[in-house]
Amino acid sequence: MIDRTSGVDRTPQIVWRLRLAAAPERVFRAWLSPADHERFWCERSEALPDGSFRQHFIDGTVARCAIEDTQAVAHIRFRYFESQVDIHLQPRDTGTDLTLIALGVEPHEWTDVHAGWLNVLLPFKAWVDFGIDLRNHDPLRTWAQRYVDQ
Repeated sequence: MIDRTSGVDRTPQIVWRLRLAAAPERVFRAWLSPADHERFWCERSEALPDGSFRQHFIDGTVARCAIEDTQAVAHIRFRYFESQVDIHLQPRDTGTDLTLIALGVEPHEWTDVHAGWLNVLLPFKAWVDFGIDLRNHDPLRTWAQRYVDQ
């Protein structure tokens, strides 16, 4: 929501933190790889000439993920469904601490988007740490039907 007196966006940001056993290089690469996207995020991901990705989901949704900035193995910023998403990676021992921050989420979508990032991050952890795809790949049992799945 925009504060009418200052013009500042007052919509709360979404922040999730995740501890990963995978090295920062692996985590960074997975966020930018269509082949990895297809193991934790969407059914099909294709790199576009402008550096963005077109993602196709099991329910027929098609989304564009536009990479806006990267700092090798430390930070990725992208635009996804009209919000800005920052992924910060911090090396820890043999693994990585990941922090996801989403800004600019419409107030009426905030609850679904807040929960929705968990629906990406937990399958992400299963994929990069264990090589497991947790999703059911069933078009009749998706987020739209309130399944915690894609």
